[in-house]
Order: sequence, then C-alpha cells, then structure tokens
Amino acid sequence: MKTSFYTFCLCAIGLFSCELDNYDAPTASLSGQFIDAQTGELVEQDLINGTVIQLAEHGYDPVGLQYMVVKNDGTFENKLLFENTYTVQPVRGNFYPVDAQDLAIGSGTTMDFVVTPYLRIINPQITYLNGKVTATFSIEQTGASNVRKIGFFAHPNSVVGQPVQSFSVENDINRDVSADEVFSLEMDVAANSAIFGKADDFFFRIGAIANAAESKYNYVPAKRITL
Repeated sequence: MKTSFYTFCLCAIGLFSCELDNYDAPTASLSGQFIDAQTGELVEQDLINGTVIQLAEHGYDPVGLQYMVVKNDGTFENKLLFENTYTVQPVRGNFYPVDAQDLAIGSGTTMDFVVTPYLRIINPQITYLNGKVTATFSIEQTGASNVRKIGFFAHPNSVVGQPVQSFSVENDINRDVSADEVFSLEMDVAANSAIFGKADDFFFRIGAIANAAESKYNYVPAKRITL
C-alpha cells in the first residue's frame, strides 16, 4: 500500500513540475540608447561595472530583479524577455540619476534615455608620434560635481576603459575645471614595448570621472591606432 502511495506522489510531483517548466519561449525584446540631453550624442560607458538597466517584472511577489548590461557605445538590447509590464530604471550610471518608469514590453519595444552626463569630454585629440601616444582634451562640468580624476587607457580590444586596459595613465584632479583648460596625457609606447608589442593595433580611450557618489568614468569613443 505504501509503495502505491509513494508512486502516486512521485507521478503527481512529476506532472506538476512539467506544467511549471512548459512556459512558452520569451518573445519580447527591449532595445535603446542613452543620449546626451544637450549634444544628442550617445553617452559612452564601461562594459564592465558600468551602467545597467534594472527591470522589475510586474505580477510577482516578491519581485526578482533582472539587469541589462549597457554596451560601451551607450546602446543596449535584450531579446529574451517575457511580454509583460516592467518597472525600468538605469542604475550605476555616469549621468545624473533617472527616475524609474513603468513600461509595457512586447516584441520590438524600444526605449531611449535622455540623460545629462556628469562630465563631457570636449575637443578630444589622440595622436601617435615618435613612439608616444598623446591625448589632449578639455572637460565640461554639467553640475555641482567637480572632476575627481582624468584617465587615458589602452587595450587591444575596443571595449577599452578603466576596468579593461593593458596600460593606463591616470591623474587626480579633485577640483573645478574650466571648459577652456586643456589637459594632456601621454603614453610612451616605445618604452613599454613588452606591453604594446603584443598586438599590432591598440585602442586608446580618454576618460574622466566626477566627484559624485557611485559615479563612473565618462568617455569619448575609442580610437584605433596601428603601432
């Protein structure tokens, strides 16, 4: 009698489990970009430890949060979402905080975030001459936060930035700056051939980080140079 009872229970559990696992495949997607409210340009990010988009799917208690990673160029896309309403909010950004929004996500949903970056890097120039790569640029502060640090980063991959670099030069600033002030950072490629000799091409990227809580580096697009 006991054996029959246990067999019945196992079958019931098996049927119940099959029912829970037989969800339809996700058919919804969300894509978009982060746009500078003043310039209309994409807000460049770090791929690692950069901005993520927090998604809270409605209809669950407690709600399990999902996170979308934003690409280096400031765009994002996730094609593996279930059709539903979500509360959407970017977090850990290199821009002033954005409020959460409720969004019905279905097939091909798009959503752009118009934001104000903590800093804008203006008039960037990256040159390679006589075995040295030099970055010159200015910085525009967009709010009360001043400049904590500037950086110049190199890596064989285009996702180069502060967290992904083979060689870097960073200087502490910790003060207000004027948009007319010109900064210069230099890498001596010839003197560091053990690093730069590992690849023919390297990507170089200028960055600056503000004195704001949880702020991340603001960047310009990486420049590819054949050494």
